Amino acid sequence: MSTPGPDARWFDEARFGLFLHFGLYSVAARHEWVMHREEMEVADYERYAEVFDADRYDATAVVARAAAAGMRYVVLTSKHHDGFCLFDSAQTDYTSVRSCGRDLVAETVAACRAAGLRVGLYHSLLDWHHPDYTVDAFHPRRHHPDWAELDAGKDFSRYVDYLHAQVRELLTGYGPIDYLFFDFTQPDGMAGLPGRTSADWRGEELLALCRELQPQMLVNDRLGIPADLVTPEQYQPTAPMEQDGVRLRWEACQTINGSWGYDRDNTADKSVRQIVEMLVQTVSCDGNLLLNVGPDGRGAIPPRDAATLDAVAAWMELHRDSVHGAGASEHTAPSGTVYTQRGDRLYVHLLSWPFAHLHLPGLAGQVRFARFLHDGSEVRTEVHEPGQEAHTMRPGGQPPGTLTLLLPTVRPDVAVPVVELRLAR
Repeated sequence: MSTPGPDARWFDEARFGLFLHFGLYSVAARHEWVMHREEMEVADYERYAEVFDADRYDATAVVARAAAAGMRYVVLTSKHHDGFCLFDSAQTDYTSVRSCGRDLVAETVAACRAAGLRVGLYHSLLDWHHPDYTVDAFHPRRHHPDWAELDAGKDFSRYVDYLHAQVRELLTGYGPIDYLFFDFTQPDGMAGLPGRTSADWRGEELLALCRELQPQMLVNDRLGIPADLVTPEQYQPTAPMEQDGVRLRWEACQTINGSWGYDRDNTADKSVRQIVEMLVQTVSCDGNLLLNVGPDGRGAIPPRDAATLDAVAAWMELHRDSVHGAGASEHTAPSGTVYTQRGDRLYVHLLSWPFAHLHLPGLAGQVRFARFLHDGSEVRTEVHEPGQEAHTMRPGGQPPGTLTLLLPTVRPDVAVPVVELRLAR
């Protein structure tokens, strides 16, 4: 594993985090890109700041729910693309402090520290509200017939100064920050409009500022330059990520229903089983899963999302050993299973339930004990080498060195059953 920059051992141990997208778009309740999707003018969007009060946002309760679900860090949106800030900024009054008298970054940071969770902040590089932010391929006014005229008198360098000043505020006003998630750089534009490059943000300078102010802090790759980890979004790598033969540190960013911000009418939720499978598949490829929840317009975790997190918590309470501190295994998992490994413990996650026998090639003679994680009950094993006397009650047709697990007929009543194999030392 490559380890540029800060010590990332806590991140590799954690494997699971909570993403929180909260802002004015939560009041609109039509996706966090509602300003972009509906091509709103700033004045029309600003009305949400007049009613944003976050009266049901309870950082302590949110962090407690994350901790119960086995999440070891929380990443909160300090500012999304709409420019509205959840922290006290001297650079603008377009903040939660002005709207409802609360610094939600400060509250969340304090709750994380009190619970022993690591602290992460998401900060958008884009800002559709700032008067010097010019129109690009992602801007709400991108289809305006005279978009170039909209930029008359703007000085993008003044916006970049503002961006750097706000990052300085975040990294000097809230104590140690463990992880800063920038979003996003995309050089390729569309419809004749420019994208955004690292040079637009003075990315090297901004990363240097992060290293100066918080040298222990991890920074993701979305400044458009190499940093400490890469962040695939809404897709799952199927193998450990590498570049030029070197393992990369990575984190899959995923939603429960496809929306990051609160989207009232979107009910296309992933099942608890899908989320658990996604988590263990991520760990099996040496990655982390950052699972997003979007608080509603008053700051509460929506009931469906709360129920999902609580169900994940029930699974993690019994199976967290297969996630925390675990990673890819050198052993090859058979079809329908996922392996994770932590030291001499190999964890077999059964994504489909076999009939009576599960054959594990190459593990004969390497396992000293097998048990289910959910209840600690022994799983009996046997080895049947080719050439042994045939027996009508013993499975055949397996390659030499295959270990067979003898499983019950009825699948355990957990989202994903896990068998722990204690390997021979």
